[in-house]
Amino acid sequence: MNALSLIIPAAGSGVRLGSEIPKPFIRIGDKTILEHTVRRFLDYKGLKQVVIATSAAYLEEVQVMLDGIGAASIMMKAVEGGAERQYSIYNALGEVDERSELIAVHDAVRPFISATIIEQCCRIADEYGGAVVGVPAKDTIKKVDEDNVIIETPDRSMLWQAQTPQVFKKELLIRAYESAMNHDLLGTDDASLVEAVGGVVKMVEGERENLKITYPIDLQVAELILKNKS
Repeated sequence: MNALSLIIPAAGSGVRLGSEIPKPFIRIGDKTILEHTVRRFLDYKGLKQVVIATSAAYLEEVQVMLDGIGAASIMMKAVEGGAERQYSIYNALGEVDERSELIAVHDAVRPFISATIIEQCCRIADEYGGAVVGVPAKDTIKKVDEDNVIIETPDRSMLWQAQTPQVFKKELLIRAYESAMNHDLLGTDDASLVEAVGGVVKMVEGERENLKITYPIDLQVAELILKNKS
């Protein structure tokens, strides 16, 4: 099984959730969302390292949390993030263990990713270079102009909603990030940066339960999912 480093950017705010506490540190049940998320990866046998990029104010709290849940065989480290998600991940890449073969990037506020999907993503990334979890678009998508006038209705059968984890061969992801930083390219996700340097990324069908907790309704759904799992 490939040696895996997991990077979690966790420097986001709680503004859209209407909270003064950053989203990863809001509690659902008896744990923070971030801790729920990290624990989802601990059973992956290839996991060698977890690096969490967070704000300076939460560095100590994150390190204490990691020290409390980590196994001796898994390196756990909190690093300071940047102003944008991409910069946080770039900082974390500087801490990746040289022995790692794959790097997974996962949103701090997706606490319900399944072990099966994690394993599938890693296997596909090893084969193709990159793998992204996603689900087929269930709504009709409209492309609009600056005045919100519809100019195109893309074929929904070809559209997917990207989720995380996004997993890549280590050298490929580092090359993509170095290129992006050198060319002032700010991507919307990791796969877009890998695509920009010609990397192959394959979509892996995930689960709709793997929601990203962004708005108050998402938090309510997350609490319901957790209740049903307990």
